[in-house]
Amino acid sequence: MTGAARLRACVTGWPISHSRSPIIHGYWLNRHRINGSYEKIATPPADFASFARGVGVGDLRGANVTVPHKEAAFALCDRVTEAARAIGAVNTLWREDGLLWGDNTDAEGFARNMEEEAPGWREGARSALVLGAGGAARAILHALLSSGVERVAIANRTPDRARALAEGAGSRVAFQDWRDVETKLGEVDLLVNTTSLGMSGQSELALDISVLAPRAIVADIVYVPLRTALLEQALRRGHRVVGGLGMLLHQAAPGFERWFGVRPVVTPDLRALVEADVIAHTGGAR
Repeated sequence: MTGAARLRACVTGWPISHSRSPIIHGYWLNRHRINGSYEKIATPPADFASFARGVGVGDLRGANVTVPHKEAAFALCDRVTEAARAIGAVNTLWREDGLLWGDNTDAEGFARNMEEEAPGWREGARSALVLGAGGAARAILHALLSSGVERVAIANRTPDRARALAEGAGSRVAFQDWRDVETKLGEVDLLVNTTSLGMSGQSELALDISVLAPRAIVADIVYVPLRTALLEQALRRGHRVVGGLGMLLHQAAPGFERWFGVRPVVTPDLRALVEADVIAHTGGAR
């Protein structure tokens, strides 16, 4: 192993037991023979500010931040990257010259995964519909606009959140009433689910996509199960589909590089390792 001192990083959220990030970072630490560790730390919201103050102190080089702390992390940072500022949320923390820095790598992770699983997707994606209006939706909206998508509609079960997100995102983004989503699917080239609907233990996403154009791509950021009911429905209709696991893998790489000094690669072996863990913990469901 390289390096005299053992370096630590972690992922924090509430809850955090479901996270696969330690598998990903543990794989890279072993592959690059780095004397380091990456762990899960459960942090209730009331304790998050105290946790953030400890990042970059001692041997804790940095942290990934997940639900429900991403917006709180943004507010606590002394400096943020351009991507984090545009998204309004932080998922990666580190300390530099005594200042707490934050980045958001979700948009990059989503875009890299799209290119990997649906090569050339940008060429035909002039319009998109995003389901959800939380932190993940904000990151994906940033990725879509940065990738040149001309029109993006935002729909959410709580309409006020979708309306607020759309109104603050500029002229290329519009609010879409959740009740009318199915009737509007024929107008979009890309459908993205950023909600928890369809995740193991959650309600299914009750959506009939029969009016979706054959050329349209369907993406779902849920990765437990690996293929949600939405993706299964899209596959049966012949659509190109993009699952959520690749986004998880690709968003992890920038943080690893920042904390441990090596830019890791998302390999088939790593994907297979995480897939096997997901399947093992979902009763064989893909």
